[in-house]
Amino acid sequence: MNETFHQMIATALGLTDRQVTQALALLEGGSTIPFISRYRKEATGGLDEVQIESIQNQFEKLKETARRKETVLNTIGAQGKLTDDLRRRIEACWNLTELEDIYLPFKPKRRTRAEIARERGLEPLATLLMRQREFHPEIEAKAFVKGDVKSVEEALKGACDIIAEQINENEQARNQVRHSFSRQAQFTARVVKGKEEEAANYRDYFDFSIPLKRCSSHQLLAVRRAEAEGMLKAGIATDDESCLERLEGRFVHSRNACGERVREAVHDAYKRLLRPSIESETAQQSKERADEEAIRIFTQNLRQLLLASPLGQKRVMGIDPGFRTGCKVVCLDEQGDLLHNENIYPHPPVCKAREAIAALQKMMEAYRIDAIAVGNGTASRETERLLKQMTFRRDVQVFVVSEQGASIYSASKLAREEFPEHDVTVRGAVSIARRLMDPLAELVKIDPKSIGVGQYQHDVDQTKLKRALDQTVVSCVNLVGVNLNTASRHLLTYISGLGPQLAQNIVDYRTANGPFASRRDLLKVPRMGAKAFEQCAGFLRIPGASNPLENTAVHPESYPLVEQMARDLHCTVDQLIANPTLRQRIELKRYLSPTVGMPTLQDIMQELEKPGRDPRGPIQVFEFNQHVHSMEDLHEGMELPGIVTNITAFGVFVDIGIKPNGLIHRSQLADRYVADPTEVVSLHQQVRVKVITLDTERGRIGLKLLAE
Repeated sequence: MNETFHQMIATALGLTDRQVTQALALLEGGSTIPFISRYRKEATGGLDEVQIESIQNQFEKLKETARRKETVLNTIGAQGKLTDDLRRRIEACWNLTELEDIYLPFKPKRRTRAEIARERGLEPLATLLMRQREFHPEIEAKAFVKGDVKSVEEALKGACDIIAEQINENEQARNQVRHSFSRQAQFTARVVKGKEEEAANYRDYFDFSIPLKRCSSHQLLAVRRAEAEGMLKAGIATDDESCLERLEGRFVHSRNACGERVREAVHDAYKRLLRPSIESETAQQSKERADEEAIRIFTQNLRQLLLASPLGQKRVMGIDPGFRTGCKVVCLDEQGDLLHNENIYPHPPVCKAREAIAALQKMMEAYRIDAIAVGNGTASRETERLLKQMTFRRDVQVFVVSEQGASIYSASKLAREEFPEHDVTVRGAVSIARRLMDPLAELVKIDPKSIGVGQYQHDVDQTKLKRALDQTVVSCVNLVGVNLNTASRHLLTYISGLGPQLAQNIVDYRTANGPFASRRDLLKVPRMGAKAFEQCAGFLRIPGASNPLENTAVHPESYPLVEQMARDLHCTVDQLIANPTLRQRIELKRYLSPTVGMPTLQDIMQELEKPGRDPRGPIQVFEFNQHVHSMEDLHEGMELPGIVTNITAFGVFVDIGIKPNGLIHRSQLADRYVADPTEVVSLHQQVRVKVITLDTERGRIGLKLLAE
């Protein structure tokens, strides 16, 4: 069976059987997706993380279908109705919708009208009607008037109930209606009477109709949310007349009285059974597609956010700004450890700006601050302006940092464990400062749904969303790598092959024995086996180690290979890394082996060229327009600098230094059709925009992206 699965997956994904077989063998052997894509390129033919994940997902779906087929076969077999032809058809079927259609006539069901009619002995009458040869079916129906059947009409109605159920369970009939819905379905929404004021946020959908196949994910999810809140009534409809016409053409073959009864049964089957069933199926499938699109956008945004440029190991002041409660200020050392915290009150209603400036300057000198991170919430612009007016004895850069989710972290168990003696305001300011130093290391502590870069994230399938977000975090953490001697337990948890327990054991061992001198020392950590070491070692870095390879993505299994290269050139590994001329003399073909191919050798050479390189780019300082403080300062045609804060299917939200953010509809992203906004912009990208619409009543700002 596995071999069949491998062939099916290879065909579906456009891969070779060998690639799929090798990838699945590695996964089943306990290897992680980041490890396979980085260190087993020879085995898989260079598959990347997305391809390996697709193989894994396809394999799980096929196994799920196989389990369902087994249930279907067993259920039909227990009824004594499993013919050889039916068995062969089920075994050959790998489409779940088709499988359920095959199974439907045999599926145990509640006591339907048709089942009651069968219990009353009316199935032969239904068969007679379906033949459509009798001109006076009521005469034949008299023979069935007995027991619970009190009249000829009751007998005929019962027979029609049986026919209606047979039509509903007919595969061709279901596919006809399904095809109509897929081509012609309209998605509609109407405001619930009396809810007009309460549903004001959904006014765009008060009288909404669009072909379902053209309905975007955000539109469908918005309407479904409003429907769940009782604000809108949504529906999916198709052309009933054409559906009925086709069904009549399939089942009605006579114009006599029997044919008329069958026609009535067709209408009953469609309105009572077929249409609701296919409508429900279509609604579910459209919701799944909308979920997939929303999850794709969310994971894409999250990836960009996690891979945002870090400031690095600098001394940072973090400021969580506020008016009435003041600004919470913290000072951190190069490792992100808290050195000092205090409150200042430069803004109304306290207005102690002079004292605040003096306190800030004193802290800057005392703790040798290199950069300042200001949260982008309430009083952010006012605090930024205050800092820009100040003069410092040292070169200090000021950055505005997103504080989305900082309050979630500050109230979390993890924050309480890190700072048991400090309140949520201090923890929040620390999080803001650390986000500047290393966004990835700090953001992994927060539930991704709280970071604020999604689209209707609470309305999609939460299991699928969590899996996708977790995989994104794992991918990003392993792409960047982490410092083995400074990484938090939470960050280590996401490293390939580790997990919560091993991560905690590493931190405990580090605390008890001091910094790790080499990756091999990991094998001394309790419960660190050979497999876990193999999976994690390449993603852990040790800056300053005696062996320079310890601070690269070169896996320990390849150390002997690099050392051999150095010996062949009569130099040390340090010299090999430092001297590009030496590296140019390396003939990679000499080091090929059954287990080491050109992809691994090329990866090694890249690491030797830039050991310990960070895939994230350098951070850039940004300034908003200093003359814009509220919507009243804007006018149509105004050009402004901004930062992309969120990307959705319908457009891009941009922070222009005020609340609310402006929106660049995807039609305003370029002078061409843009299907996916991520083709044009990325999260946290610095952009220039033009104001094209202002709606002060609804607090909406329409923007156009300007070419750089």
